[in-house]
Amino acid sequence: MSVIRLLVLGAVRQHGRAHGYQVRSDLEYWGAHEWSNAKPGSIYHALKQMAKQGLLLAHETAPSTAGGPPRTEYEITEAGTREYFALLRRSLTAYDQKPDVLSAGLGCMVDLPRAEVLELLQERLRATEAWRKTVTEYYTPEEGPQQLGHIGEIMHFWVDSADTGARWTRGLIERVRAGAYTFAGEGEPFVGVLRDGERNPYGTPEPHPGDRH
Repeated sequence: MSVIRLLVLGAVRQHGRAHGYQVRSDLEYWGAHEWSNAKPGSIYHALKQMAKQGLLLAHETAPSTAGGPPRTEYEITEAGTREYFALLRRSLTAYDQKPDVLSAGLGCMVDLPRAEVLELLQERLRATEAWRKTVTEYYTPEEGPQQLGHIGEIMHFWVDSADTGARWTRGLIERVRAGAYTFAGEGEPFVGVLRDGERNPYGTPEPHPGDRH
């Protein structure tokens, strides 16, 4: 699945309307440039592509007072909202070796109701355990990796990763059940984006007006 689409849609949705530099700053604020493919070029490309696909609505704003060109602001559409939640649900349920998929889902999970998140995490746990079972049909963890030569280290890594992932998922389920975090419909949501004009302590300086997208 496309992690960059999930992240960009999530950032635009939180703002209501956002320009490219705002989205870029938000994703850098989340650290997404470190654990995903959310680089500046891919962010601006995703915004333009999703506008063409009807997932975002592009608004041309007035030229800046500094004399720069008009800035494009994006707003999520109904189709974009459906796509966002479909990607979010998939990120929380699919057992995926790539950490960026789960990381993106965790960053957006509070946009869903608590009960649904618990259901999705339970589904993820079942998928993890099922995947582990398929590995152990060919590999017996108790006998150690040497049983298959050095290739056994691959399956040993897979089983250990599955066990770690399952243990972590159970812990998250317990925390969510116990009332951790504020989910959709429960009150004032956590604000995870920068306000317009707020300096990003982890990002790059804002470009000159003529460089804005």
